[in-house]
Amino acid sequence: MGPGSLGTSPGSAGASPGSDRRGPVPGAGSAPGPARHRRPATPPRAGGPRTFAERYPSHIPLPPTAPRPAPVRGTFRPLTIRTARDAVAAAAGYLRWLGFRDVVQPEERPASGVDLRAPGLVAQVDPSTRPTGLRAVECLWLNGLSTSAVSVFFSLAGYTPEARSRAAEIGLPLFVLDLTGTPQPVNTAADDLASGGA
Repeated sequence: MGPGSLGTSPGSAGASPGSDRRGPVPGAGSAPGPARHRRPATPPRAGGPRTFAERYPSHIPLPPTAPRPAPVRGTFRPLTIRTARDAVAAAAGYLRWLGFRDVVQPEERPASGVDLRAPGLVAQVDPSTRPTGLRAVECLWLNGLSTSAVSVFFSLAGYTPEARSRAAEIGLPLFVLDLTGTPQPVNTAADDLASGGA
């Protein structure tokens, strides 16, 4: 083997300095570029932050409210009706049973037709044998408006269709008294008063 063949390949030891200026092979030990540091997109975790729609819903349900407890009352004891005076007394006893206090029955019936009064209450009793008409219902309602009081009507013979329709419009409770002195609700306003009390 000659002096020039010492097992070196061309361009290695015998090459002049700086003759091979090729840089390192890309990917072979080179530092990763910025693209290599990007993390793939991942779906949000189940326990992650809530979205705006979840935090601020368009409809917020009202909290549940407890039903109004029924008033604690004893058994109503009716008064047998024999006279017109008995009918007024029976209505007065029923109103006291509902919770109205200081129910007053005047000695003589006033011109207004109001038979019973109490704080926040005016009531009329029709003891006639004919159904109560529209005019009587409206007059009692106006009396209640003038004193900011609840108006309640009692009748022995019931009410005309016009009177019942008008009472339903203005929310005036109508009751029918039987001869045992027990009032029976005629409309929704009377049902609400009988179940909820004063």
